[in-house]
Amino acid sequence: MLTGNAIRSKFLEFFKSKGHTIAQSDSVVPKDDPTVLFTTAGMQQFKQQFLGHIDGYRRAASSQKCMRTDDLDQIGVTDFHHTFFEMLGNFSFGDYFKKDAIVWAWEFLTKEVGIPADKLWVSVNIDDTEAKQIWIKDVGISGKRIAMLGDKSNFWPSNARLNGPNGPCGPCSEIFFDFGANVGCGKPDCDPGCDCGRFSEIWNLVFTQFNRKDGGELEPLPAKNIDTGMGLERLTAVLQGKRNNYETDLFAPIMAAIDRLIDADKKLSKRERCVIADHIRAITFAINDGVMPSNEGRGYVVKKLIIDVTDIVILKGHTQPLVHKLVPAVVEAMGDPYPEIAGKAADIAEIIQKVEMGYIQVRKQRIPELLKKGIEIEKNSPNPVEDLGRLFFE
Repeated sequence: MLTGNAIRSKFLEFFKSKGHTIAQSDSVVPKDDPTVLFTTAGMQQFKQQFLGHIDGYRRAASSQKCMRTDDLDQIGVTDFHHTFFEMLGNFSFGDYFKKDAIVWAWEFLTKEVGIPADKLWVSVNIDDTEAKQIWIKDVGISGKRIAMLGDKSNFWPSNARLNGPNGPCGPCSEIFFDFGANVGCGKPDCDPGCDCGRFSEIWNLVFTQFNRKDGGELEPLPAKNIDTGMGLERLTAVLQGKRNNYETDLFAPIMAAIDRLIDADKKLSKRERCVIADHIRAITFAINDGVMPSNEGRGYVVKKLIIDVTDIVILKGHTQPLVHKLVPAVVEAMGDPYPEIAGKAADIAEIIQKVEMGYIQVRKQRIPELLKKGIEIEKNSPNPVEDLGRLFFE
């Protein structure tokens, strides 16, 4: 069985053999990009290359540390959402285009890591006949395993043609793993356009070939680019025969530490275990990259993640700080590819512990005060609902 670390290495070595420069992961704090709080995709460190502002290498590949906060409510609800994750990607800046990107992606998945070809399906933008023909003629996949989908699914940015924003954009082609007809809706016409759970998207190949202008006009770019992204956690789950990313070896030391330190009596739900494992990875890497817990911006996100996990721990009957004790498990799981977290582990744990202790103390003092005020409002207020609501937001 391939480990997550071995898969990462195989990906980078494969694209190195194809003439790509291997770029180190950038920080989860994007450089010179005020438009986002965190690095959310592998392409972000290459924005200037994509815009043609920087000369140098024409091909690159990386395994990028990413953080996304728009799916926090999905952590542990689905089997594959994460706040922190690694994105494997290969990029071309005006060099190769669709054919090489498609053929190499197929070669890596079927030959380098050994996914059976008949377990893979693809989706293509409904207007991208060029990509469809490459899949059929150059790769040899049956047209029956190609789903032709619209701009919402297979254009990047999604629906940019209709809704914007202006700027570089293009169709994309996604590669899916098929868990089999016995999974999901069971309909005979089920394909990657169905969200029943049978198909798991593992790789997105974006063909940046247009510049969107006012009114939705798509002007062909003089230099066409490739931007691909594949979640390491999802690919590892597929290759290790798991339906849930949190069951892979990438999370095993963290899950074991949760069982030992927090869940010895098995009170945690599956979702709670996943939330704790997800958040401690995000917290550790964010602090390592210089984000200090605070009440604004990135710091607020990190502070909220610590408090959310602390809440879970407290509600299971624990009264002492425990979240910081999970940092060594993150180091065990991810210290080989990211040795910098081992050197800062003690400092990271101390920062987390301070937030935990402060929050636990506030809970001890604040909750009795709120209960007392709430009882008084119920007894004496002519508008108890309104006043209780106001009390909640004090």
